[in-house]
Amino acid sequence: MKKPGKADAVSTRDATGHDSARTVDVRSKVTKPKVGPSSSQARNKLNKVKELLAAKREKDALKGSEDATSTVKSDSTSKRALSKGAVSPAGGLSVLQQKMQQKLKGARFRWINEALYTTTGDKALEMVQNDPSIFEEYHQGFSAQVEKWPVNPVDVFIKYLRSKPDKLVVADLGCGEARLSATVGQQHTVHSFDLVAYNELITPCNIADVPLPNDSADVAIFCLALMGTDFLKFIREANRILRVGGELKIAEVISRVSDVDAFVQALEGQGFKLARTTANNKMFIMLDFTKVKRCPAKLSDKPGLLKPCIYKRR
Repeated sequence: MKKPGKADAVSTRDATGHDSARTVDVRSKVTKPKVGPSSSQARNKLNKVKELLAAKREKDALKGSEDATSTVKSDSTSKRALSKGAVSPAGGLSVLQQKMQQKLKGARFRWINEALYTTTGDKALEMVQNDPSIFEEYHQGFSAQVEKWPVNPVDVFIKYLRSKPDKLVVADLGCGEARLSATVGQQHTVHSFDLVAYNELITPCNIADVPLPNDSADVAIFCLALMGTDFLKFIREANRILRVGGELKIAEVISRVSDVDAFVQALEGQGFKLARTTANNKMFIMLDFTKVKRCPAKLSDKPGLLKPCIYKRR
């Protein structure tokens, strides 16, 4: 076989059909391998890729730092807001919800308070026996009101009883939480009565009918307890259990007693004599009576002697 030389003559036919000879470099037909970029170009490209990756890592790191700073600031803001009461802890109530809850509690307390002041002792007893939570709700609201008072009348009675050296039998009528008994019960014998046994010191009953014998008590106390429309029945019950010469002590909201003289006259008509009146603050009036005789057999009605203590709606 003939090997191609440097230049061979190749016969071709031209467009007219005639043969013509031309010289072709057969070596030019040999396929040459493709040559890649030079090593310097590859290094340059690799360096650019590295630079891009480094720039991306730096950008990601910067973004992560900004996110962390933002989180810290957000947490700090939340803590400051929480300390100021602007937000509630997880699972708690928002400030608005707390306010609404307090309003609902206040409305409930006002309703119970008004009901107790505008009904009889028997009806009040029936009401709380049917729903004992009423008494609990009332005393929660009452305790909130006590914090606003210039003085608590219970403290006045406690001070008085502590000053007595002789052991006395005391009837605390409408005792609430029986704080009187809890405080001076070791010094004196204190019988505590109210609509519900709030604790073990209390005997539940209508205070117009308490389980004590006639002429068995030295002191009978009504501390903001003449709430029923038939409160004169409470006064008559106090007369029944007090010995002659025994003391009847009353503390009331001064605005309830529109006519002090008429009120005193009504109580003196039940066998008592006024001993002392104290009104040394704008909120309460204290009246001390002494039992001089048994109350009359017939109860004469005296409507309007005490106004109901109704809290304003807010």
